[in-house]
Amino acid sequence: MTDKTPKLREALDGIPTYKPGKPGAASAGAVSYKLSSNENPYPPLPGVLESAVAAAGSFNRYPDMACTGLLAALAERFDVPVSHLATGTGSVGIAQQLLQATAGPGDEVIFAWRSFEAYPIITQISGATAVKVPLTETEEHDLDAMAAAVTERTRLIFVCNPNNPTGAAIGREALERFLDRVPAEVLVVLDEAYREFVRDEDVPDGLELYRDRPNVCVLRTFSKAYGLAGLRVGFAVAHEPVAAALRKTAVPFGVSQVAQDAAVASLGNEQALLERVESLVAERARVSRELVVQGWTVPPTQANFVWLRLGEHTVDFAARAEQAGVVVRPFPGEGVRVTIGEPEANDIFLQTAAAFRKELEA
Repeated sequence: MTDKTPKLREALDGIPTYKPGKPGAASAGAVSYKLSSNENPYPPLPGVLESAVAAAGSFNRYPDMACTGLLAALAERFDVPVSHLATGTGSVGIAQQLLQATAGPGDEVIFAWRSFEAYPIITQISGATAVKVPLTETEEHDLDAMAAAVTERTRLIFVCNPNNPTGAAIGREALERFLDRVPAEVLVVLDEAYREFVRDEDVPDGLELYRDRPNVCVLRTFSKAYGLAGLRVGFAVAHEPVAAALRKTAVPFGVSQVAQDAAVASLGNEQALLERVESLVAERARVSRELVVQGWTVPPTQANFVWLRLGEHTVDFAARAEQAGVVVRPFPGEGVRVTIGEPEANDIFLQTAAAFRKELEA
């Protein structure tokens, strides 16, 4: 028997593993809330579960690979041609497809850091080189530095707006000025997973920018505001060459029929969606105000989470929060991201933050 093993791509050596938000772990009958994955705390919208259950009755059959019904619904809702749409297993799945279509060994992919932690992972999988541009001192994208980082090897730029995990969002003038500086042959991906939570009128809708910019692609997801995280369905809006490339790189039958039908039903109940999002936005404002009163520096957030830069105290705070009954998302040495959840969960987090702040100041 040989001691040799199959030869794998060197690009996979040392690749970091994506770390999902830690689940809540109730003990001794106590309730534990999960505030670590930016999930929507509400159940599916009215009518969505029924659509999903009906679709599940035929999961012995393959789903519609073309996602015909979902694409038609998206085209109508966002006033875009069907040919400009592509679906995937969440926006992160589409992001990986984009890298498959644009970048490989010798190419470069630019993104802010810290930003969505999947960016360096999927970039390394593609064999391309990640170019991480540090955030500003106010936790925002340094767009001037990102534009200056573009070289002849740059193939794709991720712009997470609002940014995960800091929640900071980019205004229209700054984003348009940045896009004007990017060469036409470089694809700019506006990752708008949290778009529905944006209330700052100065933050542009990426779909407005994409319409007359062939090198702009917009990513959206049903995982956050729509509450379909467990079904894995997202979509991209881009001009036809990019959208066609996404369809070519898609995993066949990747989006289940359950997910497709649930997404269509969710689009059809937008009024209920907006009501739920408004309640979360109100909770976001309450949590942010209280943290500021406690003495924390909290970046203005346009997403469904808040960010506390804790540095060396990050892991300790996460452990303290878990003991109190809420699980947050720590980035060791940097800070914690805390999802806006049920009011009860938010209260526990605020109580923990207040006590921890007092200890730091003692």
